[in-house]
Amino acid sequence: MRRLTPRALSLTVRPRHNPSDQCRWLSSEPTTDEGTRTPLPEAALAKKPISPFYFETGYALYAKRPSRPFPPPFSSAPSRSFSDPLSTHSRSRDRRPHVNGEMIRGVTNGDDAVLVGENFIGANDGVGAWAQKPRGHAALWSRLILHFWALAAERDASVSSSVSASAEPDPVAYLQNAYEQTVKATSAPTEWKGTTTACGALLHHIKGAEGLKPLLYVTNLGDSQVMVLRPQTQEILYKTTEQWHWFDCPRQLGTNSPDTPRTNATMDKVNIKEGDVVLAMSDGVVDNLWEHEVSQNIYDSMHSQANMLHVAKELVKAARKIAEDPYAESPFMERAIEEGLAMEG
Repeated sequence: MRRLTPRALSLTVRPRHNPSDQCRWLSSEPTTDEGTRTPLPEAALAKKPISPFYFETGYALYAKRPSRPFPPPFSSAPSRSFSDPLSTHSRSRDRRPHVNGEMIRGVTNGDDAVLVGENFIGANDGVGAWAQKPRGHAALWSRLILHFWALAAERDASVSSSVSASAEPDPVAYLQNAYEQTVKATSAPTEWKGTTTACGALLHHIKGAEGLKPLLYVTNLGDSQVMVLRPQTQEILYKTTEQWHWFDCPRQLGTNSPDTPRTNATMDKVNIKEGDVVLAMSDGVVDNLWEHEVSQNIYDSMHSQANMLHVAKELVKAARKIAEDPYAESPFMERAIEEGLAMEG
């Protein structure tokens, strides 16, 4: 047994000198397995950035199996007659999934979801076993939780009011709200089952002696990972700790799971500075690459080309190489042996 679904979001922290410094865009094209930002809906594009800092971003994905289409009502059903386009013309052109009248944020990768924004990133790992269950759809669950999580953060005044606001964001409360919204959206009469881990980082700021400083709020439930690196000194500043019920069964949100964000999610504040690199990685990366391999891959990639998309692609390439080699040693194999299980890779 091995991991074949690596996902990596690579970003470095930058100060915003002008509200127009950062590009924001909308896309109706089918999602690729790499990019700099995941698409935003039109309403979000009209909002001017508030934070004095932003993420310079890039993401790369690889899935061992194709993503399943989202079911109605989250996506428009294909036309069944010549008369359908007359009444569903606008929806038939927009193939992006929707919930509660809004475009679902993020992108889907197999059963998983990622979201990459200028001050919030997330990587949710959907449990693929739900694909074999009646009305199972882990990809829907992972994407909806990430969507509602980002919306809750975006709409909280403590995040979006002003650069001088003293209120503090509450990412765990945002995730709890997202979980409850997802339960509601996937309940009868549109019942869909699934579970997912959740991992995200919110870029905020605090007042220091020399002015505003960036502060990272990292939230985790499950076995995905956020890691913070400082390339200038080649040190690992922070990484999340995996949460397990037992080996290969991480904490997760969704159908039949006892876990909830309010009870089980962890949240840490990490002091960072301009140029630090923040990684959000699925277990497809951390199960195949040891910590020192991840950090060295990042340093080497940045030395050759200081571009976050390039950095993310190189990291996923390295994880995929190990995942597809039946003779390679890996952290997942090492943990399996410790549990008395015979597993390759």
